Amino acid sequence: MDEPVSRSHFRPEAVSKPREISITLHVNGDRRTLSVAPWTTLLDALRERLQLTGTKKGCDHGQCGACTVLVEGRRVNACLTLAVMKDGAHVTTIEGLATDGALHPLQQAFIDHDAFQCGYCTPGQICSAAGLLAEGKAKTTDEIRELMSGNICRCGAYPNIVAAIEQAMRAMGGK
Repeated sequence: MDEPVSRSHFRPEAVSKPREISITLHVNGDRRTLSVAPWTTLLDALRERLQLTGTKKGCDHGQCGACTVLVEGRRVNACLTLAVMKDGAHVTTIEGLATDGALHPLQQAFIDHDAFQCGYCTPGQICSAAGLLAEGKAKTTDEIRELMSGNICRCGAYPNIVAAIEQAMRAMGGK
């Protein structure tokens, strides 16, 4: 039978700090360079390193969509994406959607349609909807619902969310 390992064999000084990797992200139009551990998610880099706390950590498993941001204009679950994988990428968060002090049409439509209750999912919903509109695939209410199905609203504001997206589509020259 093996003898138990004594704590005297553990030397804290022998444990090295993980090597951080320098990456550059273009976040909301600003070039940002930071050093991150290889396992740092894009979500944690945005929230903890860049203090962009609009993007929310919901399930941390890619199932709720609260962490949705746009990377190169495409919808991404930031909790499932390693920051080092996006070195050099252009990232847009909820904070970067408004331009020149004017709300993005989706932000305004969410206000107009009261498309939120607690508001926790709202940044991810809006970023996902912005990606949806850029994709140009949704033409009907049912298609909007289907293509937004990766974003969960625990309060059940779905009818208002869909109405807000439809309003923004019209305002942006779609549907």
